[in-house]
Amino acid sequence: MSKKVIVIGSGFSSLSAACYLAKSGFEVTVLEKHSTPGGRARVLKKEGFQFDMGPSWYWMPDIFDTFFKDFDKSTEDYFKLHRLDPAYSVHFSDNRQITIGSGLEKIISSFEKYEPGSRHKLEKYMKSSHRNYQIAMSKIVYRPCLTIFDLLTRETILNAKYFIQNIKKSVYRTLKNPDLRLVLQFPSLFLGAMPSRTPSFFNFMNYADFGLGTWYPDGGIGSVVEGMVKLAKSLGVEFKLNASVQQITANYNGEVSGVIVNDSYLKTDIVVSGADYRHTEMLLEKKYRMYSAKYWSKRVFAPSALLFYIGFDRKLDGVTHHALFFDVDFETHIQSIYSNPKWPENPLFYANFPTVTDSSIAPSKKESCVLLVPIATGLESDEKQHQRIFGQIMDRMESRFGLSLRKHILFKEVYSIDDFRRDYSSTEGNAYGLATTLNQIAHRRPKFKSKKLKNLYFTGQLTVPGPGVPPALISGKIVGQYIAKMEEMGS
Repeated sequence: MSKKVIVIGSGFSSLSAACYLAKSGFEVTVLEKHSTPGGRARVLKKEGFQFDMGPSWYWMPDIFDTFFKDFDKSTEDYFKLHRLDPAYSVHFSDNRQITIGSGLEKIISSFEKYEPGSRHKLEKYMKSSHRNYQIAMSKIVYRPCLTIFDLLTRETILNAKYFIQNIKKSVYRTLKNPDLRLVLQFPSLFLGAMPSRTPSFFNFMNYADFGLGTWYPDGGIGSVVEGMVKLAKSLGVEFKLNASVQQITANYNGEVSGVIVNDSYLKTDIVVSGADYRHTEMLLEKKYRMYSAKYWSKRVFAPSALLFYIGFDRKLDGVTHHALFFDVDFETHIQSIYSNPKWPENPLFYANFPTVTDSSIAPSKKESCVLLVPIATGLESDEKQHQRIFGQIMDRMESRFGLSLRKHILFKEVYSIDDFRRDYSSTEGNAYGLATTLNQIAHRRPKFKSKKLKNLYFTGQLTVPGPGVPPALISGKIVGQYIAKMEEMGS
């Protein structure tokens, strides 16, 4: 008889793990506390509008392709993709703007116009970015990284300098134009750390950006969740929604025995948690926890976020699908996240207008918008701060686009740090997991396998390989295949 596995949560890493486990013959049940699957990638629907509540960038299409190919499927079997051109726009002060097109040569040529003579250095930088991407994908990110030896390969040793240097210094050596420097540092923000603390090896994110491009699945990221759920169900995975896990139980042999969910006991042979790592351990008796409160207090978390979901009663001229507003001081905002945690005085922000590409997710002739402001973890939600920041953002967008946006707002929903705590039991209210610093990569991240309980595993952004949707797919694969291998070996 096949062994039973309970997967806690239904975010990308949980869905990935569930699929790989089911393929290996396990009897898999996914428990999701909300009424819909997706975790942080849930969908908000209101008055005919549809919003991706969390991830909205579709990068690294090769990783999605690999995932579905592992099940003899393709992305086309579940959703239709479009490569965005322009990929995104970046807005600076004094109405300066850079539009990032589709294709590396096009981008390099546009950089050359902004900074004559930059072509050669940027081409060299992108060659290192491409090489590091190939090393990361083929030699590192799919490894379990239980010890340092999973990180030490011939390729990483030969490229050790990229782990000692940081992205900011690498970028500053490559470009002189301050605007272009910010554009080149921007992808590292997906890793949840300051560019000055992110190893330059992770410049492979620039290849993910300029080389592989920015894509959009019809219906938004929610359609990717739907596709993975459909795949999982076809493999025999059972989903239980509105199922809140209250406790993980263990027997005297040091093995997980089951979970208590909605006051009922479910017996299982294995538990894989895609929920917040610290929260998951709080569901155990104290003696079975690997990491203490002191341990977590010393971790550097990626930011939390303040989000606004807005429905406009008309189409908006001059907006792009993805837009970054770096029209205030970058360093000041970054300091308010990491060095001196507080609500930002004048925030950077990201604006997402998916209806520029996909009119199906809003009523006819209307526009949907998601605004995201990265904020420090550990703050408390403050409605006055929300209103202040929203007002600042509206002022800047109205000035930039020459539109009276406020009078066209049909509704606005706010999602902030306390919502991350409530909905995802998120440690310190983080939105993206642990920051990708030298002390928090590979084997230095929390282990995906419990040392205290033989058959308890973790997946997701707080363990390997790190934050982001593509890494979440990989995390699920690492865990699912590792469990199958251990069971096959009888361990």
